[in-house]
Amino acid sequence: MKKITLTLAALAIAVPAVTFAADDDDASMATMPDLAAGTMLGTDEASIRTALTELGFDVRKIEKEDGRIEAYVVKGKMTAEVYVDPTTGAIVQGGDDD
Repeated sequence: MKKITLTLAALAIAVPAVTFAADDDDASMATMPDLAAGTMLGTDEASIRTALTELGFDVRKIEKEDGRIEAYVVKGKMTAEVYVDPTTGAIVQGGDDD
């Protein structure tokens, strides 16, 4: 009986720790629905920064790279990289692999 109680106590401590650790990871587009592919942000750096700020993101950096505009954003404990097509103003998925 004592062994079962200790096992249950250990599980009760371990499960929240695993869940908390997952909260510290970088966000994917799936965990930040405001950043879904196709979301319209703008065609220049200023309009993209404004749109992301209005969505509640802290924009850390914006730069042009590989024909796209790349923004690094933070919201709470989550961080993400956002790639925007400067022709359409829409978020496109992925980094260099697209």
